[in-house]
Parts: sequence; structure tokens; C-alpha cells
Amino acid sequence: MMRTLYEPIEPYARHRLAVDAPHVLSVEESGNPAGLPVLFLHGGPGAGCEPYHRRFFDPRRYRIVLFDQRGAGRSTPHAALEGNDTGALVRDIETLRNHLRIDRWLVFGGSWGSTLALVYAQAHPARVRGLILRGIFLCRPEEIRWFYQEGASWVFPDYWEDFLAPIPVAERSDLLHAYHRRLTGTDGAVLEKCARAWSLWEGRTATLMPRSEVVDFFGDIHTALSLARIECHYFAHDTFLEAPILSRMARLRGIPGIIIHGRYDLICPVRNAWELHRAWPGSELVVVPDAGHSASELGICSALVAATDRFAETTPWPPT
Repeated sequence: MMRTLYEPIEPYARHRLAVDAPHVLSVEESGNPAGLPVLFLHGGPGAGCEPYHRRFFDPRRYRIVLFDQRGAGRSTPHAALEGNDTGALVRDIETLRNHLRIDRWLVFGGSWGSTLALVYAQAHPARVRGLILRGIFLCRPEEIRWFYQEGASWVFPDYWEDFLAPIPVAERSDLLHAYHRRLTGTDGAVLEKCARAWSLWEGRTATLMPRSEVVDFFGDIHTALSLARIECHYFAHDTFLEAPILSRMARLRGIPGIIIHGRYDLICPVRNAWELHRAWPGSELVVVPDAGHSASELGICSALVAATDRFAETTPWPPT
């Protein structure tokens, strides 16, 4: 049965949570204050949350927590790189959990959000009731090369030409670091041009069929600046991972997980999801046959809502 998003809702609480200076996180809670806690982790890094992200969860049964990671969305300072790394984001999640007085929660993340969810669960398995992951990104060098040097470029040569445009031919053998130099430079015009090109490359390739609303989100300069700067910063530093994610999967033993991935995801190829599933006994893999990468695609959306409904139905709540 095809599922659809729940009806639009507004937060019942908003918070500004100061973490390491200068970072202040934008946090919101919606749904049922007494419901099963779920943490939504957005992608990028640097993309920020959108209102529709609240709608993957039954608002009668879930206490829905969304927050914009360092430098993203409404968190401040916008697009900041100082003190912005994977370890800091994991600490922020624990700071937020303690601030909200939540003992354990379901963690839901897509794309970079799947990465962060896995790293967080490996660091704090006792705090995770389960994981719902979409568009798996394991942050391996070959994944970065596939999307930012050669691979996806063969499928989208027209979009790739626009991604190449801001970079001189002499520097195109290492596009990641060529972009990094410009996205961390002081020339504002160059920064905006490169940020928009970087972000649109992702937005235009995110769906199986073109979706103008997805491209418009990625093309917005507020989103583009944080997404491009923070993604490039992370990827140029090997995503600040202490160890490969798949090497630490034993830490997730006993944690239930549902992995949802589009068959034609060309940002994060389905091999990532397959290898994660193989390394995670007890996990369930759902390959959506007619979808790419975006959570907004109908098949992926349906699978995600089905997963959250199932967790709500099978998790005793309130705990005895």
C-alpha cells in the first residue's frame, strides 16, 4: 500500500541551544509531547531541515525533534566552518538529548543524515531504540570520487558541464580541492558562484525524474552557501571519521534498523545500502524500484512512512 506524508503541522516548541562557541543550534519539537521520541537528522552536511520533514511521523504517536546542524538552516552562524566536524555533531546530539530529558530515541536520517545516525549510534548505542536510514552515505573516498570527480558525471554530462564551469581546466583533476579553495576564500562573488554550482549539481541529480521544487531548494543561495561550504569542508577532510563506518557495525548489535534506498540513486549508489545491510545482521533493506536519492520521491516517502508507522506500532510506549 502506498503511504503518503502526514498532514502539515507546526512545532509546539522551538529552542535555541548554545553549544561550542560560536555555534547556536535551532531546534524544534512537534507532534505529541508525551509520544515516542524520534530525532530527525538532515542531509548535507549543511542542508538544514524543511517543514515537510515533520510529516514522516504520526503526530499522535511521536514526539518529533528536528534540529539544524552547525552552520545549517536557522542555526548560527550560518555556513560557519569553525568547530564544525563529525565529532562535534555527535556531541551536539547528546547535548540535545540531555537538554530535552530524553533517555532513548529512534533516530531517522537520510544521506549525510544516515552517516551521522550511524556514527552517533556507534558512539552511544544505549541511547538508540532503532534506526530508519535512507539514501545510505558511508563517506568512503570512492563515494566522494564517484559524485565529485568521475562516475555520476557519465550519467549527467549536461549538469556536469555546469558543475565544471567555475573551475579552470588546469585544476579539474582534483575538483574537490579546487572547489574547497574557492568556497573557503574571501572573494564573495566567486564564493556565491561556486556555492550555487556545487549545490545545483546535487539538487538536479537527486531525483529519478526532474522535480523543480527540489532544484529550487538547492538553488536558493541561503541553502547553497551552507551546503556547499560545509559539505566541501567535510569531504576535503575525509569527513572527520575516526574509523570506517562498516568496521564498527558490531556496536549496533541488537539495534533494529530499516534501510531504504532508491534503485536509481546516483548520488549515493545502492551498493552502499547493500554493503551496510550485509554488515548489520538483523537489519532490513528496502530497495525502492522507481526512485533516486530524494526523500520527497513517492516510493521512498511511502517506505519511510511505513517504517515510522511500524516502529510506533511495535515499540511499547510509554515504557513500563
